[in-house]
Amino acid sequence: MIDLACAQWRKSSRSNDQGLCIEVADNLVDVVGLRDSKDPEGPVLAFSPRGWAAFVAATKAGTFDR
Repeated sequence: MIDLACAQWRKSSRSNDQGLCIEVADNLVDVVGLRDSKDPEGPVLAFSPRGWAAFVAATKAGTFDR
């Protein structure tokens, strides 16, 4: 199990008040956590820092745009 006790969760500065947000914890050494902001005690997706960086780069490049 991954220890997220020291995770510092943050939302995007582009978040709004509709409750459709995710939170990211990228302050940990070996893992980047992702969770639903409406359910902070719920499940967390865990990515390697390298995998997270690749996902963010692909998103910025428009890879997932329809």
